[in-house]
Amino acid sequence: MSPFDLKGRVAIVTGANTGLGQGICLALARAGAAVAGVGRSPMDETAAAVEAAGGTFLPIMADLASTEPVARIVSETLARFGDVDILVNNAGIIRRADALDYSEEDWDDVMNVNLKSAFFLSQAVARHFTSREGGGKIVNIGSVLSFQGGIRIPAYTASKHGIAGITKLLACEWAAKGINVNCIAPGYHVTNNTSAIRNDPDRSAQILARIPAARWGTPDDIGGAAVFLASRAADYVHGAVIPVDGGWLAR
Repeated sequence: MSPFDLKGRVAIVTGANTGLGQGICLALARAGAAVAGVGRSPMDETAAAVEAAGGTFLPIMADLASTEPVARIVSETLARFGDVDILVNNAGIIRRADALDYSEEDWDDVMNVNLKSAFFLSQAVARHFTSREGGGKIVNIGSVLSFQGGIRIPAYTASKHGIAGITKLLACEWAAKGINVNCIAPGYHVTNNTSAIRNDPDRSAQILARIPAARWGTPDDIGGAAVFLASRAADYVHGAVIPVDGGWLAR
């Protein structure tokens, strides 16, 4: 059996309605996993893609602006599939403004979705992992802004640095319990979060000129890394932050 085979595994993926989350759902399904997708808007397109690939998809409507739905996400997944083996914390939002003008409301909104919910959903899933044999896999979605400062996105940058930090913290605490916690750091991909800069001709050209791969990433580009970190192939990988950025950070 391939070490990348996810047959019989159950994955929860947040932010599953579009973009990177949709690409991750499809990649995990193609590898054999059943997928519970979490989103605050309908996930019909993701469900159709997963089912067309021969997979099983459970949509769970939830707004991760608060921790209120965390327990329900886990319980609905267990009720449908009987287990959870993989968590991908992908949900994220971005608010753009100069640091001098950034509002407390925007700061809190971004941090709640991008960092707070990711930690407490990881905690809830890890409690399930430790209640039975076999451990589990947690994959956090960071950013190249887990390494860099960026411009006009203070809360997003703070949240993505935080995601890298809690990835390492949780890996240190949970590795001996058989739980792998790792992080993917996407570069500049074609998603809703990058629409503002892609629609700015000057900024878009500056970004593209720096990417050695000479193109923006697509949701499909994330799937392989997600499958790897969710699979037995990554059993001895703990606390890693893996860029999938077309070479951006190497430039």
